[in-house]
Amino acid sequence: MYKELINKIKPDLNKAVDHLKSELASLQVGRATPALVENIDVPCYGSTSPVKALGTINVPEPRMIVIQPWDPSILSDIEKAIKTERPGLSPVVDGEIVRVNIPQLNEERRKELISILSDKLEEARINIRLRREKVWKEIQDLAREGKVREDDKFRAKDELQKLVDEYNEKAEEMGKSKEKDIMTI
Repeated sequence: MYKELINKIKPDLNKAVDHLKSELASLQVGRATPALVENIDVPCYGSTSPVKALGTINVPEPRMIVIQPWDPSILSDIEKAIKTERPGLSPVVDGEIVRVNIPQLNEERRKELISILSDKLEEARINIRLRREKVWKEIQDLAREGKVREDDKFRAKDELQKLVDEYNEKAEEMGKSKEKDIMTI
């Protein structure tokens, strides 16, 4: 019975790790990547849409992103949204495209990014921990009701902790990899 609860938590833990992955991808590390701009919301057509829904995003050079909207009338909207959402980036409208130059990281910005990285890793750990506590409470409730034996309760706790440790390790590996990218000159 407790195995069902533990298996039920796996998709939630996967979501937590996937969310961390997308958050880390949006951190600017001095190299151009579509993830830096693709989820920026652009106010246009009376609502907001992410950049990736408004046109194509290419990376022709290591320090440049090119956005080609399907509707050229929203070029200035995309430029304003990028300036607002990512102050460190400098978008420029060039004909029917928006060029975004990625500046070289200085030491101060690297330290700031490491701090942001630490915050995002801690958010992921908290998210994973909250999901663990929820399942552990359910297991304890089942034990109180007599649906799970006492020794199964502690076996479930060990299995749950092993699973949580596995996901925390994945998050840590992602964080170390991103920190290496940030600190690489």
